Amino acid sequence: MIENIDLNLVDWSRAQFALTAIYHWLFVPLTLGLSFIIAMMETIYVRTGNEEWKSITKFWMKLFGINFAIGVSTGIILEFEFGTNWSNYSWFVGDIFGAPLAIEGIFAFFLESTFIAVMFFGWNKVSKKFHLVSTWLVAFGASLSALWILVANSWMENPVGMVFNPDTARNEMRSFWEVLFNPVAVDKFLHTITSGFVLASIFVIGISSWYLLKKRDLEFARKSVVVAAVFGILSSLFLVYTGDTSARTIAKVQPVKFAAFEALYEGTGNAGLVAAGVLKKSGESIGDLDVREFAVRIEIPGLLSVMTDGDRDSYVPGIKDYINGNAEMGILPAAEKIERGKLARDVLFEYKAAKEAGNTETAASLRARFDEADFQENYFRYFGYAFLNAPEDIVPNVPIAFYSFHIMVILGFFFIALCVLALYFVINGRLERQRWFLRIALWSIPLPYIASELGWVVAEMGRQPWIIQDLMPVSVAVSHISAGSVQVTFWLFATLFTALLIAEVSIMVRQIKNK
Repeated sequence: MIENIDLNLVDWSRAQFALTAIYHWLFVPLTLGLSFIIAMMETIYVRTGNEEWKSITKFWMKLFGINFAIGVSTGIILEFEFGTNWSNYSWFVGDIFGAPLAIEGIFAFFLESTFIAVMFFGWNKVSKKFHLVSTWLVAFGASLSALWILVANSWMENPVGMVFNPDTARNEMRSFWEVLFNPVAVDKFLHTITSGFVLASIFVIGISSWYLLKKRDLEFARKSVVVAAVFGILSSLFLVYTGDTSARTIAKVQPVKFAAFEALYEGTGNAGLVAAGVLKKSGESIGDLDVREFAVRIEIPGLLSVMTDGDRDSYVPGIKDYINGNAEMGILPAAEKIERGKLARDVLFEYKAAKEAGNTETAASLRARFDEADFQENYFRYFGYAFLNAPEDIVPNVPIAFYSFHIMVILGFFFIALCVLALYFVINGRLERQRWFLRIALWSIPLPYIASELGWVVAEMGRQPWIIQDLMPVSVAVSHISAGSVQVTFWLFATLFTALLIAEVSIMVRQIKNK
């Protein structure tokens, strides 16, 4: 029951997982993007036979190797935390969450780790073409690893392809293909790997700009910028497209999150898209929820309605619609969902009690309800609401969702401009003379990391209070362990990950300076 939950344990478990995920994601996107840039550079080397391209490839490959090695360690810890800190969640999701992670470990990571040895140590030991194929397989292997992890994460946001087994109180996979081709998974995979491509492009442009500022290895820097800028432009444009499709999907399957990152409290037709804004408290509240209004905003009229439904006049529900309900839009009040969720939970508890008491007739009757389409559609789908205290609990932290989303979007358009200018200047032979631009490019290296992390803040904080949308809140997913043990490991991990990050940056800086 919700009243028996140790909220201190929940908070520390969330903090530990967030810490691990944030550090892990500092390494992953560079691995995703830099692997493809390296493969492109080696392709040019194989096709032209120009030894300079081989030297360029090997340099960036060293930085890739440093990043890859440290990223693996944080990823392993992250997966273990599901069993140690989130055992209730791990039990409830049955074989659905575990299957994609198992495939990632057995297939994708195996592919990546096998050919990475050839990529690093196979120079002059295997043919040029075989080495090139190995490099491309490492790149595809990294993306395949990301695919299966993102499939698992996307199921949490839009649970599909499963059936609940009341005998085990577990969700069991009904359709692997439905889980794999979950619309959220498709959008999230394309958007996430593309963000890694953009990050790696800015990374290469920024490091190359340092060489140009120092007037060192000028030809190496120019050629690196060309590859990274072209890759970055294409990736940035596709990133905007996948971001748009992701937003449309979220509006359908996670509408409260969508309303939160637009800070849309009042539903409206001809809804405008907020390009930028500053929030303040309005003085109004819904229960414990403080309503926000805009102190300043720049809005594009009608665009939000067009984005969500393709029609400028279409009605976009706001946060209040999801709390209080909207009969015209077919939106149930959150209080009604809580009552329906409690009924579904009570049926499960009564079924368990009837089985334990040996009352087979009652147990069979209650068991049959879980097979009824009406019960699944109108009651069990709100199972997680039974553990909420109040209707306003369905709303995530609006300022965090709003600012994270909009800063991420603004940075995304900045990256397009940066890559376009880099390509323009290098084609015109003026890149090394644009020292103002080179400084901007160099100091822009942290920005895609910030944007990428903010994307995960939007995805995970925006989903609150759910660990599985509508089926399980975070508060009931934790393991029955002491909060003290989680605190100890939190600080141990914080120390370890910080040391790893410092080590990576130090080794990379040394490698760059000593080229």
